[in-house]
Amino acid sequence: MSAEVAVLGAGMHPWGKWGRSFVEYGRTAARAALADAGLDWADVGSIVGADTVRSGYPGYVAGATFARALGWQGARVTSVYAACASGAQAIGAARAQILAGLADVVLVVGADAAPKGFFAPAGGDRPDDPDWLRFRVLGATNPAYFALYARRRMAVHGDTLEDFAQVKVKNAAAGRLNPHARYRKAVTADEVAASAVVADPLRLLDICATSDGGAALVLTSMDFARSRGVADPVRIRAVSTVTPTYPRTVLDLPDIATDSTTAGEPMAGEPMAGEPMAGSFRSSIARAAYEEAGLGPQDLSLAEVYDLSTALELEWYEDIGLCAEGEGAKLVREGATALGGRIPVNTSGGLASFGEAVPAQAIAQVCELTWQLRGTAGERQVPGARAGITANQGLFGHGSAVVAVR
Repeated sequence: MSAEVAVLGAGMHPWGKWGRSFVEYGRTAARAALADAGLDWADVGSIVGADTVRSGYPGYVAGATFARALGWQGARVTSVYAACASGAQAIGAARAQILAGLADVVLVVGADAAPKGFFAPAGGDRPDDPDWLRFRVLGATNPAYFALYARRRMAVHGDTLEDFAQVKVKNAAAGRLNPHARYRKAVTADEVAASAVVADPLRLLDICATSDGGAALVLTSMDFARSRGVADPVRIRAVSTVTPTYPRTVLDLPDIATDSTTAGEPMAGEPMAGEPMAGSFRSSIARAAYEEAGLGPQDLSLAEVYDLSTALELEWYEDIGLCAEGEGAKLVREGATALGGRIPVNTSGGLASFGEAVPAQAIAQVCELTWQLRGTAGERQVPGARAGITANQGLFGHGSAVVAVR
């Protein structure tokens, strides 16, 4: 049995602050994906919803909520939550159902109506919850962690504020060309530097916003795709949802301390040329995806990575093996990760241009890969794109990476 599944449809609801229900965003994205696939809702054998914890009970059972919004028709239903990795978990569940023969056509949907300002933990007292503790004990919002990551890069690798600003400049240039993006305006490095300090050294334009939005995919078996006359569809070849390994010696969201190095031995061995470095959680996510897909960073045409902040994007370059540790800023300086560069990253505009709609963002990354691999991304198009990877992660050790090929 082939381990690949076909992507027959991709669709989005434009991202922004619309003040409407997440259900509307998800339904719009789902209908767009079905239309893109040339299928009807009645053709779907299973629906997988990525949950949102901000919208009450309908958000906790997103799969059923979207099925109801589209019209009950008896499809299997699955709802998943993994924080920012929810979309990848949903894609993974859909792929498993297809490969197990439980459904030929699966609709994957994620949508959110996010609050303005910082994400905060759910209400109630939970002193054994790291997410609750970091707000109550440290007062550490997400941007505070982003700033710690940035300061570490400056101290260890010599990155500069100008390097961080150029990431925003690059992503804004791509987002300007994306009709689904919330922010569609070019930005200069001077404008980044002039924006308000949120968590030193990061400015307002260095970090992503919270947004409303939705994204959906129609995944099918390869046999079904061929039966519909699609001989060479975009194919999902790997979904990585791995957890961390001990020890974790670099602070990561939402923890407030690192693991003791006595808890376990680091990952053995050194990476081969072109592979992500061994040992870190984020690099392990990419490593598992490459191993499953049977390819490596050298085979990529593009990547979509989780740019919660400009500095964090530079770390992802290293984690997915585009360069050696500490050389992320060098890629930006050379223009390698910009549109037209050697390995464009965040051709969609990234979270810098979209903002966070948590259950939708990993799905949206695969939508961008789909359009790029089809050659239908318009002015954002990477010429001859054949393979791409998404990279993301969710709180509490949820990995998220998808490899798509054409």
